[in-house]
Amino acid sequence: MSSVLKKISECVTNPKTRFMYMSRLGIYNKWSDEKYLKKLYFLNFGKKLDLGNPKTFNEKLQWLKIHDRKPEYTTMVDKYAVKKYVADKIGEEYIIPTLGVWERFDEIDFDELPDQFVLKCTHDSGGLAICKDKRTFDIKAAREKIEKSLKRNYYWSGREWPYKNVPPRIIAEKYMTQIEGEDLNDYKLMCFNSKVKATFVCSNRFSPDGLNVTFYDTEWNRMPFERHYKAATNDVVKPKSYEEMVAIAEKLAQDIPFVRVDFYEIKDKPYFGELTFFPGSGLEEFRPDEWDDKLGQLVKLPENLGGG
Repeated sequence: MSSVLKKISECVTNPKTRFMYMSRLGIYNKWSDEKYLKKLYFLNFGKKLDLGNPKTFNEKLQWLKIHDRKPEYTTMVDKYAVKKYVADKIGEEYIIPTLGVWERFDEIDFDELPDQFVLKCTHDSGGLAICKDKRTFDIKAAREKIEKSLKRNYYWSGREWPYKNVPPRIIAEKYMTQIEGEDLNDYKLMCFNSKVKATFVCSNRFSPDGLNVTFYDTEWNRMPFERHYKAATNDVVKPKSYEEMVAIAEKLAQDIPFVRVDFYEIKDKPYFGELTFFPGSGLEEFRPDEWDDKLGQLVKLPENLGGG
């Protein structure tokens, strides 16, 4: 079956696939965020979203999408603007160097870039192209992927408000690696009301078996659950700069009900990755499911916004 026919078949037989396809066409753009999120939540979990009294982690993230809308959040999810925002708070030495910023792909002068670099869209998740060797870099494929991302407003698919007004741009960053040929782990620190309570590590991102996501508590004990992705078979070594990561994350997370602060570690030094308010858009399942409730208990919704 061709890829086009497969997509048509999925749209006909799978309500969630059909809904997301129609969402990309803008069919639901006139729906309120509340109506849209209730439908999307039900399609993902098969149960109603309780915004009046949210209890689980995923429910509370949906509540925060609607009610917690500080203007600075737009800067904090903008992959270009956030660098100055973070550098002003913790120092320039934690920031991965930017090699250039452009509004259109064809503005990029690849002759001016080094042999290795990373291209990222500033306004979404997934608009990414990694160049490990400029001689073999597929510019045509990168252009296709990046230009597709530039046309998309990431807000509409999951109603993650901070992304709505981020200007679509492209940045090139220095390619960072720990050991030649080895991909970096992503250390993602989950901050609940300004305190780190858990960390998950994204590893083996480019392996044939797919991404692993493994959760640890602040003492680096493995936590007994998975969220959407399989955990790594072997334990991930605690980064040497973990305590420094925690201190930085908590500084960046001040006065925020929930935010995830991402880091890489290179030569025992932490480098800031990004800030994320809604991991998995609050739509990824826990195994076992009870951990959705347990992590939800850690999110204290702001009373001045009507939460509990």
